[in-house]
Amino acid sequence: MVAEEQDVAPAAQAAAIGGRLKAAREAKELSLADVSSDLRISKRHLEMIEDDDFVSLPARTYAIGFTRSYARMLGLDEHAAVDEVRAILDDASEDTFRRTPINTFEPGDPARVPTSAVGWVSAAAVILLLIGGFIFYRGFLSPAETLPPLTEPQAEAPAAPATASAPAPSAAATGPVVFTAQDGGIWVKFYDADGRQLMQKQMAKGESYTVPAEAKGPQVWTGRPDALAITVGGRPVPPLSNQEKVVKDIPVSAEALLARPAAPSAGEASPSAPAAPTSPTAAPAT
Repeated sequence: MVAEEQDVAPAAQAAAIGGRLKAAREAKELSLADVSSDLRISKRHLEMIEDDDFVSLPARTYAIGFTRSYARMLGLDEHAAVDEVRAILDDASEDTFRRTPINTFEPGDPARVPTSAVGWVSAAAVILLLIGGFIFYRGFLSPAETLPPLTEPQAEAPAAPATASAPAPSAAATGPVVFTAQDGGIWVKFYDADGRQLMQKQMAKGESYTVPAEAKGPQVWTGRPDALAITVGGRPVPPLSNQEKVVKDIPVSAEALLARPAAPSAGEASPSAPAAPTSPTAAPAT
């Protein structure tokens, strides 16, 4: 009896790894379908392992991985099982090692198989990336739209009605006032606002007189305003009159001459103006 037990023990120890895995599975009353569901390994591959047909598995990596997972599930020494599988594969001829197409891939280690939640999250991330890329390229490639103005549009001011502009003065507003006789024997008297005489004489033709710049309200009295040429700052201004007549108390400052209207036309009379003396002796005393 003892001799029989001694004969059985070496036989059990001599069994290949595939047979030991099958014996352990049956001892736990597990079917191949149970193991396939738990390990996510097809029944066909489990049958190859139990038959020690490791060279028929997709590749060396799968043979080792499937065996490691199977031995771990049944409580066997996974390291010893893997070493045995490696030894079997090393002894096998390279020509007999059949590789199957990639579409027969099945994971050997359940811990490395991604869960369904990871798959859904990955799919959602891909969809979000596609949507973001579509929005980006649409905004980048499509023509930019015109943005509305940040401020309210200003109403265009109506054009001001055209008005007749006043004629620009022909001379500067300031400058020396010069009277020049255009004829000979012209009597003229210049005086200020207080009646103080500035100059009184008969001017020869071409003779000029400059009104003092410091004179206060200079005025003129003459009977030949039409024969006196006037300049202000070197620029000519209209004469005091266009006809021979007596004018008196006419302001002759630069401002007054530039502001006065054009000289009256011939035929206008100044009834209130006294007759101008024809010689210096006839001039009223001042």
